[in-house]
Amino acid sequence: MNYMLLAGSAGTGFIAFVIFLVVVLVILASCIKIVPQTQAFVIERLGGYKCTWSVGLHFKVPIIDKVARRVILKEQVVDFAPQPVITKDNVTMRIDTVVFFQITDPKYYAYGVENPIMAIENLTATTLRNIIGDLELDQTLTSRETINDKMRVSLDVATDPWGIKVKRVELKNIIPPAAIQDAMEKQMKAERERREAILKAEGEKTSTILVAEGKKESAILDAEAEKEAAILRAEAKKEATIREAEGQAEAILAVQKANADGIRFIKEAGADDAVIQLKSLEAFAKAADGQATKIIIPSEIQGMAGTLKALAETVK
Repeated sequence: MNYMLLAGSAGTGFIAFVIFLVVVLVILASCIKIVPQTQAFVIERLGGYKCTWSVGLHFKVPIIDKVARRVILKEQVVDFAPQPVITKDNVTMRIDTVVFFQITDPKYYAYGVENPIMAIENLTATTLRNIIGDLELDQTLTSRETINDKMRVSLDVATDPWGIKVKRVELKNIIPPAAIQDAMEKQMKAERERREAILKAEGEKTSTILVAEGKKESAILDAEAEKEAAILRAEAKKEATIREAEGQAEAILAVQKANADGIRFIKEAGADDAVIQLKSLEAFAKAADGQATKIIIPSEIQGMAGTLKALAETVK
């Protein structure tokens, strides 16, 4: 009986030991923490800030240490609902914004403000109203980059104590009143029609200029062609005249040469001077019938002509 009681007590003690060992192992396992990339853990000991764990393997003291906050270090994007704002010229419009931010100090982020996202949203709305209140409607619609830069600088300064770095601020959409939207659409339509008319007029002007330049070029080419044709005709006529004159001159020279040869043959045959002079006179008479405008008569022939004239007078 006693043996059975001892065996039962031993079995109960072993089971209790196993349970205790399992509990210890579970507690130890829960104290081992692995911080993933782009995250940080804020650790508190007995309710107060102790340290910030970065990426890697860490161990916390059971019961007295706890992970107070898990902080994401990647750049985050928050899209806020449209906020009503009033411009300098008293036009009410709605503007929604997008804020890009990154947590740079997990401790300040955990203890700087109760709800960081809500705080950024309220701060964005206040800053946007202040900036738009100094601008008129036209400036608001055409100065997005300026408004984005001003908001980024203001939000970055305000959120720095919270461990937050504002990277960019974008005006996602600007919604003016319906009446102003209609007026803007009409203005844009008129502007498109004006540009279309300008482009059409410029196209017609360009076409007219091209046609005129084509006609001018054609007239110039026709004039140059006519000029070259006239020059060629004049040169051809000049060449024909020169060739004709040269032909006539060569013919006269040939006739004179033939007459001279005939006189020389007569002289070589022993004819007296009277016969030679008569032959010369016949040769000059034939030459006078040609196209020459000037004929030079030797003095001997002139003297013989005078003798013949005197003889004729005596016979009469």
